Amino acid sequence: MHQHEKLQRLRTLARLLDDQFRIPGTNRRVGLDGLIGLVTGAGDLVTIPISLYIVWQARQLDLPGAKLVSMLGNIGLDALVGTVPVLGDLFDFTFKANLRNIAIIERHLAEMADIPTSHPAERSANG
Repeated sequence: MHQHEKLQRLRTLARLLDDQFRIPGTNRRVGLDGLIGLVTGAGDLVTIPISLYIVWQARQLDLPGAKLVSMLGNIGLDALVGTVPVLGDLFDFTFKANLRNIAIIERHLAEMADIPTSHPAERSANG
């Protein structure tokens, strides 16, 4: 699977988890992460492994360790605050850890695309 296809699938998964449904009568959007999180105790058990899959795929896309740690921090914060009754549910609806993690991946890939080849022989072969 090409990098672009993988990124598109991860975007789709993140949107499903964080932003799939519009709350009627508002401009607010929620995803399965927030909705499943309403089920006391079971919500995070279902969604955390899916969120970790996004991080695993980011590793496959060669994101550096510091960015992976940042992504894990987003998931950890989401899970930790999610344990607080009511506040955790509101946080789940607004924090959107998976979309934040997709943004980290996208920024990294954009940075990598803008970096010129440093080896002179590769520069002349490519341009």
